[in-house]
Amino acid sequence: MPAAHLLIGPLLRRVVGTRATVWVETSAPAVVTVRTADGAGGTAPTFSAYDHHYALVVVEGLTPGAATRYEVLVDGEVVWPVPESGFPPSVIRTRAADDRDQPVRLIFGSCRETTQHATTRRLPPDALDAYARRLMADPDPAALPDLLVLLGDQVYADVTSPTVRRLLKRRRRRPKDAPRDQVVSFDEYTKLYLESWRDPEIRWLLSTVPSVMIFDDHEIIDDWNTSASWRADARRQPWWAERIGSGLASYWVYQHLGNLSPDEIAADPVFAKVTAAEDATGVLREFGHRVDQESDLAHDTERWRAVQYQWSYALDLGRTRLVMLDNRCSRVLEPGQRAMLPPGEWSWFLDQAHGVYDHLVVGASLPWLLPPGIHHVESWNEKLADSRRRWVAGLSEKLRRGLDLEHWAAFRRSFDALGALFARLGSGTPGATGERVGAGPAYAPPASISVLSGDVHHSYVARARFDDPAVATPVHQLTCSPIHNQVPAGMRPLMRLGWSAGPAGATRALARSAGVRRPALRWRKLAGPYFGNAVATLVHDGRTAEVTIEGTTADGHLRPVMRRRLTDAG
Repeated sequence: MPAAHLLIGPLLRRVVGTRATVWVETSAPAVVTVRTADGAGGTAPTFSAYDHHYALVVVEGLTPGAATRYEVLVDGEVVWPVPESGFPPSVIRTRAADDRDQPVRLIFGSCRETTQHATTRRLPPDALDAYARRLMADPDPAALPDLLVLLGDQVYADVTSPTVRRLLKRRRRRPKDAPRDQVVSFDEYTKLYLESWRDPEIRWLLSTVPSVMIFDDHEIIDDWNTSASWRADARRQPWWAERIGSGLASYWVYQHLGNLSPDEIAADPVFAKVTAAEDATGVLREFGHRVDQESDLAHDTERWRAVQYQWSYALDLGRTRLVMLDNRCSRVLEPGQRAMLPPGEWSWFLDQAHGVYDHLVVGASLPWLLPPGIHHVESWNEKLADSRRRWVAGLSEKLRRGLDLEHWAAFRRSFDALGALFARLGSGTPGATGERVGAGPAYAPPASISVLSGDVHHSYVARARFDDPAVATPVHQLTCSPIHNQVPAGMRPLMRLGWSAGPAGATRALARSAGVRRPALRWRKLAGPYFGNAVATLVHDGRTAEVTIEGTTADGHLRPVMRRRLTDAG
């Protein structure tokens, strides 16, 4: 074994034209090389932080429209693939040089506890493991998806496995009064990723299928950034400063860095500082604490820009545009001004949403369209939490936290704005005054608009119906959750009732009694809810779109539980 070896990886992250990025963690400082069977390749030295070592290698010169085997070398010695692993070769699959007519296949889901959790909680089989095994059994490159989209809770900092809890118990130094079974430091976060991404099937899958990710609350803590008062209470904890700084810094290293294209990596100011430093610990520590201030300053655009780091990002695959939105770190939490994104980032999103494409996909860890009975409760609660009567606002805040009332419905300003944007796009209407419309003054409506989400530990498909009859584009909420977790059995009847007309009507009346405006759209469930572990596949072929959600069987295989055509065009 070489002096340095792979701890995690390789993770194949972005494939853009004839270039790709490969992420690794090594056991010591090293030079990492990726080379393919057709002569493409790239090399990068590791950067170091908190006594850990990472490299992001940009592979150049890939052949368009091909699936090419690759290997990873550390200080000149081959460390991947692992000899005699029995796994198929890892490949980098590129799209055709002109891929406008090539189908796009996205795999998505959220909320994956490691297989270690199943030893104590008896969780159903891991859907991502099952998906990986199916690909490994028939590793036809033509069947590989274009992208794996992970929508939050890739690791659980606040719900740890028995293995991680034993590690925490052995540690001599812990922050004062820190939760005994939760991670706090950067080094402890690394153990979460090590445990999750060294699962053999997952390791192979992530080495072969490109992936992008966004965080949700459990990467930090349950209900992260629910409200301004929640943040104030969190900051009173003596361990919180280290937890939030470490959580955001580790997310940047392990997840966000790989979301960027090679050009975006080259322009990223944090990456430039990290790779220039002999030891980037101080850089990442300062970064983690600085970007946590975004929610405090999000309502003040000028001050917000001084601390802002944009976690949201966008990419194109053929005629599909994917925009991934940060639903957590940059929220505006001021009562009366709540918003999922601050004004500056919302303007960026509007720019990305306008353009020339056939299909728009918005990735958001939290569902935009909830069961109506739950949606109206969240909007009612937000209205009361903004009450000038302190006792009403205080009780509503307790209810908000106790029942996790923090989805788009509890940020009605953003819920309505997203619906209005979809209505404009779906009717071919130019953007409102002040918006920059990339496609010009008028454009053809997209064939489909889909919001991919997770979080709620059940899966469903819902269709939005707008008051404006000019909206021609079908707009859907596609929720797939969990990959490996479960919703308490007692919650399932409530989630089913949320779709029923009676409860929805009652909670709608409750919301109106508090002065909540009726939404400018309605929505209905087309499929679900399904409460098992699942992964979903969204396929765009020309102007058609179809989604399939597959759940796990008791023996760890996948079976279709719902399939839905999302468009009518041929």
